[in-house]
Amino acid sequence: MVGYDPEAKCVSVAEAAAAGSASGFVTRVLVSPLDVIKIRFQLQIEQLSSRSPGAKYHGILQAVQRMFREEGLRAFWKGHVPAQLLSVGYGAVQFMAFESLTKLVHNVTSYNARDSFVHFVCGGLAACTATVAVQPVDTLRTRFAAQGEPKIYRNLRHAVVTMYQTEGPWTFYRGLTPTIIAIFPYAGLQFSSYNILQQFSEWVIPAEGEKGGNVKNLVCGSCAGIISKTLTYPFDLFKKRLQVGGFEHARAAFGQVRMYRGLLDCMRQILREEGLGGFFKGLSPSLLKAALSTGLIFFWYELFCSLLCTLKSTDSTTRKEG
Repeated sequence: MVGYDPEAKCVSVAEAAAAGSASGFVTRVLVSPLDVIKIRFQLQIEQLSSRSPGAKYHGILQAVQRMFREEGLRAFWKGHVPAQLLSVGYGAVQFMAFESLTKLVHNVTSYNARDSFVHFVCGGLAACTATVAVQPVDTLRTRFAAQGEPKIYRNLRHAVVTMYQTEGPWTFYRGLTPTIIAIFPYAGLQFSSYNILQQFSEWVIPAEGEKGGNVKNLVCGSCAGIISKTLTYPFDLFKKRLQVGGFEHARAAFGQVRMYRGLLDCMRQILREEGLGGFFKGLSPSLLKAALSTGLIFFWYELFCSLLCTLKSTDSTTRKEG
């Protein structure tokens, strides 16, 4: 169902966008706490260890307990409004672009639209398109998730106005370079790995019921998320560090802060002060989140597409009978 299938021809580009938005919305609600924890880990200069002086967070359980004690339950959904806008917009643009690109490849080239290489290239390009479209919202989401108490930004409107007036319009695109560098292989690996795993599962278990197919989609999506996130993780960390540039005063309660002049300077400072392990801070919650979010994204997308196909089929049958 993911990608253009000349034999099916069931879901239109607009319906793919709707299914992508819906899957993004549902998934974001479920994985938001892991995303907030991951961002907190990524932005911490000190080592993620109880033996590190001044380290606020040591591990996932300790971070959960401390955030809940200091900031309450709502802390795990900080920045949820911009994050939800990000998920809905990103899901719509990404799946719409992916379906369009795979269809274009099938119609104008000799490549098979179901080929894993095609899914890698089209998935990467679709993600780049979606990233440029929603990057300002991603920056807002990161700022909200990163700020402690008392809050610097009261709400979304206040954040937009304050950032624009004090830092200029380009602040909304902070971290875009590492994002684009990372998102192409990340999304490409997601789509191609999902495609390969789906083909492998069909070879291992040729016939499945609808329920089994839904579980298969979830498992294949989760595995694809782990593979892609592990291989491209450092660039996600660089992006988060750059996105909070100029926002250092709101990070005082969390420990040390750093200012970076750009992507290369960010990489150099992290390597010098934090070592190679600094490039993978927050990997544990990130992998957990990647497994859940990617699995759920593909699960819900396939499910919503199936529902749309069923509704269209039922409507067509009703019209014929009428």
